Amino acid sequence: MTLDEQQAREKAQHLYDTYTSRGDVLNYFSTLYQQAQGDASAIPWADQQVNTHFKDWAEHQQLQGNNRRALVVGCGLGDDAEYLASLGFQVTAFDIAPEAIEWSKRRFPETRVHYEAANLFALPQAWQQTFDFILEIYTIQTLPHELRSRAMECISLCLAPGGDLLVICRGTESEERDGKIPSPLSRQSLSVFQACGLQEVTFDDFYDQEEPPRRRFRIHYHLSNTLSNS
Repeated sequence: MTLDEQQAREKAQHLYDTYTSRGDVLNYFSTLYQQAQGDASAIPWADQQVNTHFKDWAEHQQLQGNNRRALVVGCGLGDDAEYLASLGFQVTAFDIAPEAIEWSKRRFPETRVHYEAANLFALPQAWQQTFDFILEIYTIQTLPHELRSRAMECISLCLAPGGDLLVICRGTESEERDGKIPSPLSRQSLSVFQACGLQEVTFDDFYDQEEPPRRRFRIHYHLSNTLSNS
């Protein structure tokens, strides 16, 4: 991690602490994008490229959209959503920060992705049991611990019977409530998805190539055609 990256993370953490102390964490994201003023380096998770752990999985799975419906949770600046669209999915991508949505539209003026500002905890009713593929990368782990189970439930509600969910996050044996972001997720905490009726297909536990290496989880879930997560 460079000095500039470290400074950006420290600034983002200070802002996060300010908003969580007010009990207003959801407005943190919009403020962070506002303060960035178009500088992606001020957004700690904005790599401006497809997540490599997702792309590797998609290539290994030979993932093809075939005009199926996909949802990207907490889409940020849109790179993963655009990649899904290139695979042939009809993609809806949302973020709680309107600034992130407008930024994505500016980056990809010819996009086929439907970008929308939306709150994970108050998603449109029409999205329930609608999407054949859902992608969640690093969003849940940015939320306070008390909101994470509800976040997983809201994501599960959007998955259509027969659909698939891919979750990528930092991993840990047991979650530490230290108030830092991003805070890793334990496998036990992720069991909420299974409680919602999803079946775990694969669970990858690995370390990335960063310095220092960080533990990652990549979990593929499937919702049976015979089950409902309502």
